[in-house]
Amino acid sequence: MSAEDFVNQPEVKRCLKDLKTVCGQTIFSDLVDDAGHQYVDLVMEGGGVLGIALVGYTYALESVGLRFRSVGGASAGAINATLVAGLGPVEAAKSLKTIELLGDLDMAGFVDGDSDVKDLVESYLEGSGKIKLLWKAVQVLDTLNENLGLNPGGSFYGWISRAMLAAGVPTNAKLAARMATVPAGFRLRSGEPLPFQGTGARLALVTADVSTETKVEFPKMAPMYWNDPDAVDPAQFVRASMSIPFFFYPMRLGGLPKGPKAKEAWKTLAAFTEPIPDLATFIDGGIMSNFPIDLFHAYGRVPAAPTFGAKLGLDHRAHHEIHTPVELGGAVFASACHCLDYDFITRHPDYNKLVAWIDTGDHNWLNFFMPTKDKVDLFRRGVLAGADFLKTFDWEAYKILRGKMAAAYT
Repeated sequence: MSAEDFVNQPEVKRCLKDLKTVCGQTIFSDLVDDAGHQYVDLVMEGGGVLGIALVGYTYALESVGLRFRSVGGASAGAINATLVAGLGPVEAAKSLKTIELLGDLDMAGFVDGDSDVKDLVESYLEGSGKIKLLWKAVQVLDTLNENLGLNPGGSFYGWISRAMLAAGVPTNAKLAARMATVPAGFRLRSGEPLPFQGTGARLALVTADVSTETKVEFPKMAPMYWNDPDAVDPAQFVRASMSIPFFFYPMRLGGLPKGPKAKEAWKTLAAFTEPIPDLATFIDGGIMSNFPIDLFHAYGRVPAAPTFGAKLGLDHRAHHEIHTPVELGGAVFASACHCLDYDFITRHPDYNKLVAWIDTGDHNWLNFFMPTKDKVDLFRRGVLAGADFLKTFDWEAYKILRGKMAAAYT
């Protein structure tokens, strides 16, 4: 596949042509640069391979001159956030480079467990009966017992690590320096200059350290887990965030820093005052906050730029019919993934004005064997959702609403 297979899809081309006509002069933010870019923050939801739709969403936003200052997410959202942050300077469009990476990617390689694991995954995706699935599941119990997961995740880690290396950001320090570079003429729309770092530009990837029951944000909390956080490969942050429970091995990290400085980091960053463990175990950040839209929230004031959010799937907060242990387990897992995010939006209803819901159709979030046409369709769906959102977003009206909420908070 090539990038053209995605961007030249007929509906994508028509949509973007219309979007540029409708939104070519629209104001979306009060942060701008000399090239005419407008800057927003961005948070993206997790959702397995459905994350391809997130690339379509960011491609639509970039097509009208939007660029991303702080970016974050969980799981699939963390993957796209890292690529947005790392594949070029802050003022550059990144989605086309991400599409090129997707074009060269065989996602089936991410299912890097043994042949029994591949058989189980394929049987599940084919909709095999319960008896066959049970038989296949029994064959992988030894792998699950030994490794707490079915797939090592090494293929994924190698892919994202090579992408960061090729982009010139093989370490956390290099990535931070790239994000801190000030675009030419970066300023408020009123003309007042701003120090770029003073605006809070950062990468924020959510993962779950289940060994200490800690919601972790990388790279902010990296000093808790590495003696030299600046030297860490950003791919490790992503690998921690996308460790789908039981599907991938959890990411294990030993040799955690000890001593007074480390204790202070745990206390300050995580309110953790127990003895520091010898081993940390990370799984998918989505189990705690699959859509961490609060990452860049500024309490008590109107921000200079909005925080846009992209969710995968239509609003699925519906009543669960629960009659079996499996249905109960699914409902418990879904509640854990979403309740914190729902609670934040309930308390901050202005965020309903900032979030785009991407209709991902009937695509399966675990289908790493997805054919080319389905990848293109997910990208198309992301573009359409991004375009629809931009056509209705009203920055000035949002600032008025946010101002009223900020006053009430104060």
